[in-house]
Amino acid sequence: MDIDELARRSGVSAATVSRALNGRPEVSAATRARIVALAAELGYRPNASARTLASRRSELIGLLWDTDYRSGGRQHPFLQEVLIGLKAALSDRGQGLILLPIVPPDDEAGYVRLARQYTLDGIVMMGVDQHTPQVRALLATPIPCVGLDLALDGPRTASVGSDNRTAAADAVAHLHALGHRRIATITGPLDLWPAAERLAGYRAELARRRLRRRPEYEVAGDFFAASGAAGMRRLLDLPSPPTAVFVAGDAMAVAAMQAATDTGRTVPGDVAVVGFDDIDAAAMVRPGLTTIAQDYRRFGTTAAAVLAELAAAPTTDEPRSVLLPTRLVVRESSGSTAI
Repeated sequence: MDIDELARRSGVSAATVSRALNGRPEVSAATRARIVALAAELGYRPNASARTLASRRSELIGLLWDTDYRSGGRQHPFLQEVLIGLKAALSDRGQGLILLPIVPPDDEAGYVRLARQYTLDGIVMMGVDQHTPQVRALLATPIPCVGLDLALDGPRTASVGSDNRTAAADAVAHLHALGHRRIATITGPLDLWPAAERLAGYRAELARRRLRRRPEYEVAGDFFAASGAAGMRRLLDLPSPPTAVFVAGDAMAVAAMQAATDTGRTVPGDVAVVGFDDIDAAAMVRPGLTTIAQDYRRFGTTAAAVLAELAAAPTTDEPRSVLLPTRLVVRESSGSTAI
């Protein structure tokens, strides 16, 4: 059953069938209803390739994700939750999702070529380096692109992420309310937008609370466990160690608590800890980890909505940024007794 046969049985032209099935206003309601009913009865399905050629829309969104997380046993901390939200929202719009391959470093036009090959209606990016020539070339096109925890710059780009600055400030305020004044931080890689924003929020809240900023209290991490343990050991070796540490990622925070215990300290008795992410392990470790919860499914649903808005809007030189609220989850690691 193809469109020509459906047209013959409907007594109209193939063009009229196409207009009817696409809800075009040139076709009367009665004719449209008759064609739709007959198409359903005969099991007719429009040819996806032909529809893409005619409309120049594939109803496909590409996902560009840095698969370097495969190496060294590293796993992306929240990819699954993002995908659940993204796929659900795209499905509601009749769109599909495909995973794009990573192109070689010397293929500057690789991502642009892939986007045109699949006639992609938009691209979601996460975990990629937005400064590489391949990504920069893609961002310079009119193809809608949304970065998750990535600050993108281009004529049709937007970024979606948590309000990391406010969240970090909330963590420091929580520790301050418990009586802590010597509050340190273990950061993520500061070339990443979320890590830089969390450090900025930490510093801003220290200033708001009139607490002295101590450079030795800012220790660099990389969002993975080993750097959290190393950072905690370094902080506890200081002549005047902190009584509380805001750790910019839960994997680091869990390892930091273990490192403190290994040195004979207690958490939160000797050092309080607040993490960021609310991964599954945060509720399982003892003491339970006080942390900042992010709504990762909302990352995906928001990305889909913003892509639709970018596709409908004219190009602009002003990239859009959407910040999502977070939530402080209080458990035992931050303590409740004033220092």
